[in-house]
Amino acid sequence: MLKATLEGIGFWGNGLPDWDSACTWVRDGLRPENPAARPSPQLLAANERRRAPGTVAVALEAALAACRAADRAPAGLPAVFTSTYGELSITDYMCATLAEDPLAISPTKFHNSVHNAAAGYWTIGAGAHVPATAISAGPYSFAQGLLEAMVQLHAGEDAVLLVAYDGTTVGPLTQVAPSEGLLGVALVLSRTGRTDQPTLTVNLRNGPDEPSARPDVDGPLSQLLGGNAMQPALPLLEAIALQCRRLWLPAGPDQWMEIDIDHE
Repeated sequence: MLKATLEGIGFWGNGLPDWDSACTWVRDGLRPENPAARPSPQLLAANERRRAPGTVAVALEAALAACRAADRAPAGLPAVFTSTYGELSITDYMCATLAEDPLAISPTKFHNSVHNAAAGYWTIGAGAHVPATAISAGPYSFAQGLLEAMVQLHAGEDAVLLVAYDGTTVGPLTQVAPSEGLLGVALVLSRTGRTDQPTLTVNLRNGPDEPSARPDVDGPLSQLLGGNAMQPALPLLEAIALQCRRLWLPAGPDQWMEIDIDHE
């Protein structure tokens, strides 16, 4: 059993540019008018914001929002970045270029193709010298990222930043790795109990049977943003917004993550 206080939430999805608008959508079915088409993370200098791929932009936008909500300095938080696919538009570009004109590969695009690109931009922009982890676990990436963050707390960290994100697939990769739009979710988790913040208690359960309280994949956020590969993060956010007490997330083949949420 792993336990953590949820100190802050950051969110950016197409049509819902922050956590407040996401909550309003979940509770009231209302969305802001004319939201930005792409996040613009202020943690980066203007030229870096222009060059950064969409996945980096959405990850950093959500991460900074979570730190501000938690009133935590970004430079002091160990971070776990989790993404199902990373930046697939650059992967598609590199595959096509290698097939047609290998010497034309752009060094800038190449360094943005690695899976820890968002974590690297974050540590540079935040001036962070604490550890940053980048992981992927296919459709279980969010659950395994949450597990990694919780384990780091259990191992002694005071607080950990979890950032989950994915972007749009292009080219032939859409057939094997489908994902639409931009979605970024960030949570600041801590070992310090606070009466004004939700507490998450996580247990892993093994077995082939689906629990009766499995997540609702047709919830309000999933209806709007379910085409993104980071959709598995959305049921937890809906549960928090609606003050639900328990949900289950798939965490691996024949493995489930039971999450109890204490809102008091």
